[in-house]
Amino acid sequence: MRALPICLLALTLSGCSLLSRSPVEPAKSTADAPKAEPVKPKVTRPAPVRIITDATELVGKPFRDLGEVTGESCQATNQDSPPNIPTARKRMQIAASKKAKANAVLLHSCEVTSGEAGCYRQAVCVGSALDISAK
Repeated sequence: MRALPICLLALTLSGCSLLSRSPVEPAKSTADAPKAEPVKPKVTRPAPVRIITDATELVGKPFRDLGEVTGESCQATNQDSPPNIPTARKRMQIAASKKAKANAVLLHSCEVTSGEAGCYRQAVCVGSALDISAK
């Protein structure tokens, strides 16, 4: 019975020695020439689009409706994380920022639905992209 723990100890020690570096391998020099990092192109980000939840904020301001925009958050299966409305709102904002001259979104509705194609549950936000002119 004493032979079993001694064999296991010998096996463990020999297994750990296989993980160490062989002394025959040449050591890599850390004084290599510095690598030139590739130049990343400058990405121009669109101006932030604010979300307007109350249409009375637009009273007296000149604005132009640029069309409907949507954002969605999908839960593909029952085991996935549930869809959330803040993600759908953010995606709606991003969709509006891709429209030319949009600087605001008038939020019409956000809702969570079930049974959509490809989604177990889905959060959808719908709004209108707006170009609000400064007076």
